[in-house]
Amino acid sequence: MRRLVVAITGATGAIYGIRLLERLREIPDVETHLIVSAPGKRTIIEETGYSLRDVEALAHDVHDNKDIGASLASGTFRTAGMVIAPCSIKSASAVAYCRSDTLIARAADVTLKEGRPLVMLVRETPLHAGHLKCMLALVEMGAVLLPPMPAFYHRPTDIDDLIAHTVARVLERLGVSQDGVSEWQGTRPRLRGGPTDA
Repeated sequence: MRRLVVAITGATGAIYGIRLLERLREIPDVETHLIVSAPGKRTIIEETGYSLRDVEALAHDVHDNKDIGASLASGTFRTAGMVIAPCSIKSASAVAYCRSDTLIARAADVTLKEGRPLVMLVRETPLHAGHLKCMLALVEMGAVLLPPMPAFYHRPTDIDDLIAHTVARVLERLGVSQDGVSEWQGTRPRLRGGPTDA
């Protein structure tokens, strides 16, 4: 059984964390551990049709973000990685500068120090120099920054397609087998009379 930690913070895009939990729930050998920050709880209510109880029911275990003595706070609690989806700049900064005063920040710090995958769906735009310095520090520490930027080469037809594509990319980075992203086969030859390169 592989344990994966999923954290939902107060940045916009709570649906990414929710869809990730739903997808992981379908995979029999994965055990999910969920942490939701106080702003994350509010964002779930503001942005989605889910209640906090609905979201928590998707995880195998739920941890209080204030409980820095929880199992996830120790490297001896073995996990296969952690995802922060979405990840606020505040949470990213806490991880980048080792401010482990919440369970989300501490669990992320543990994930990095133990050499496990940490995937962060940072949600902010536009970015100023402070944001970029923070993100560079995270990458230098070994985190994977995966801002949920929409891709269009797979011809999405609605928002759910865009969300599913990002979630599939997250699962790929965690080494979780899934079929949500088709392999790119290269561009198709342009038809005569079609758009030009200009």
